[in-house]
Amino acid sequence: MSKIFKKLSSFQLILLGFATVILTGAFLLMLPVSTSSGEYASFSDSLFTSVSAVCVTGLVTQDTATYWSQFGQIVILLLIQVGGLGVVTAASAIAFIARRKINLRQRSTMQEAVSAQQVGGIVKFTGFIFKTTFLIELIGMLLLMPVFCKDFGFIKGLWYSVFHSISAFCNAGFDLLGVRTQFSSLTTYASSPLLNITIMLLIISGGLGFATWEDIRYHRHHIKKYRMQSKVIIVTTVVLLLIPMVYFYFFEFLNWEMSLSERLLASAFQAVTPRTAGFNTVNFTNMYQSSLCVIIILMLIGGSSGSTAGGMKTNTLAVLVSSAVSVFKRRDDINFFGRRIETDILHRAVAILMLYLSLFLTSGIAISRIDNLPLTDCLF
Repeated sequence: MSKIFKKLSSFQLILLGFATVILTGAFLLMLPVSTSSGEYASFSDSLFTSVSAVCVTGLVTQDTATYWSQFGQIVILLLIQVGGLGVVTAASAIAFIARRKINLRQRSTMQEAVSAQQVGGIVKFTGFIFKTTFLIELIGMLLLMPVFCKDFGFIKGLWYSVFHSISAFCNAGFDLLGVRTQFSSLTTYASSPLLNITIMLLIISGGLGFATWEDIRYHRHHIKKYRMQSKVIIVTTVVLLLIPMVYFYFFEFLNWEMSLSERLLASAFQAVTPRTAGFNTVNFTNMYQSSLCVIIILMLIGGSSGSTAGGMKTNTLAVLVSSAVSVFKRRDDINFFGRRIETDILHRAVAILMLYLSLFLTSGIAISRIDNLPLTDCLF
């Protein structure tokens, strides 16, 4: 068996790791102890939930709060945590804690998993990822406790705080608020500033990427010392937050029956959450098609490289936009902050964009044929 693993590339090892975790999670969720009714869950529901949790997608076929038992919810939370950190990163963290030696090949796999720029210092960087994740999720839990403990009591409120802090930081979108209305997400807390702001900060923190957090840790407010990638991520993230927020405020929620504070919170939250998080504080079915189009674009973009979020990545978008600007200005090179971007990076960005668009359109066509619906309805 060890000889087989040695022949696998880093990409194949990462893929095998994800498949193993997903199948293990699906098996655990199929057990009677995982459902609130005590019955066996179907393989399709268990597999879908496991895939959604590990891939931090947030889509569900069964309401997380009412269908799954406490054990099932713990399994889902562990799958979210492993998926958010990355299977290789999580395994490396365990080896790091156990003080096991990590060879060069394992370090190379870790580099691929966390999108690190070099192999050197990868073990230390993995330790930083583990500590940063724990610290941010702990702070998020403490901030959410006043809200959930007030409504559900200390024990249940503590569990809700832990679950939603991890789910938000990992950009997973799973929630336990179906105890009020199934599949309601965070709509019952649309007017809660503390919960909205905390969840948004957790989502943004997870989506920035750990390399950016490393720059923030060492250089703090000296942004000029940041790596170029970190600068690009921060600028792109700010733009992707402000523009959709302004749009939602003036063109979507202006005519909704909301107070000024509720409209601001709803606009900000809906600008943050589509980029792979999956929570919502308003009913998306009541939104305009144009607003849903904005949400789809944000979902395609996703978070940043080396983050807990998925998607096409903000780095990719920045390279594509910068390339377009260079064409309009008739410049041969792509520049970020006075530094030239290699052509190979542009080629990768274009390939990633084409891959995502192909999957997006193919999925829409497949769903339209299955449900006999117009393609536009399936895409939106």
